[in-house]
Amino acid sequence: MGYETLTVEYDGPVATVTLNRAEKRNAISPQMIDDILAALGEIETSPARVGIITGTGKAFCSGMDLDALRAISSQSHLQNLQDSRRMAQLFRRLWSFPKVLIAAVNGSALAGGCGIATLADFTLAVPDAKLGYTEVRIGFVPALVSVFLRRRGGEGVVRDLLLTGRTVTAEEAQQLGLVNEVVPPEKLLARAKELAGSLLANSPASLLATKRLLVESEEPAIDREISLAIEANAAIRGTADFREGVSSFLEKRPPKWSGS
Repeated sequence: MGYETLTVEYDGPVATVTLNRAEKRNAISPQMIDDILAALGEIETSPARVGIITGTGKAFCSGMDLDALRAISSQSHLQNLQDSRRMAQLFRRLWSFPKVLIAAVNGSALAGGCGIATLADFTLAVPDAKLGYTEVRIGFVPALVSVFLRRRGGEGVVRDLLLTGRTVTAEEAQQLGLVNEVVPPEKLLARAKELAGSLLANSPASLLATKRLLVESEEPAIDREISLAIEANAAIRGTADFREGVSSFLEKRPPKWSGS
């Protein structure tokens, strides 16, 4: 199957998805969301038992594409709701994917890109990787990712990272519980495949059943929280602070917040 923004390769029972917009620092576009969802669907029905997600170039995923950011400022509330639902669909799909997912973070993972990195079952990162949920810096709300991050890092970590919008090193991300291992760049994919190999030694039926149990036990709460997050995500886009935040970011100047 052909994709515009990524590639999918198989090595026996291991499938590797490589985000392939290096010139855009693998930023998330509407097409990339469609491609990731399609790739996950392909892998789910394939013989592969473990998936790896990584990126080309110097970044894993730098967050939302600049063209998409520009478009948001002129969208209606209904369009913003639709966009929020689509991103929520991506995050939920990654979180609930029935096969084991490993994120091999080859560089910066910011905002939505950090969401993709930390929604995998295992997250490996190179020492130079910077991770962060930077939405508040441009007047946005990290609503959708907060649903999942709270379960991975805990309430204190969520409040720290989401309210400050700061970026952290791979080492600090590991200390916070967001990264499982910090791996030299030349060994990143080899280590991801080594981890995949150790997982493949386990019972296929047990892995599937264990993931299903972990997902099903949290689904009611996750879906309730996602609904609230979608509304918050769409609502903030209609504020003056969001428009100013996007404008200042695109124009590379300090924002002038109005608080409205």
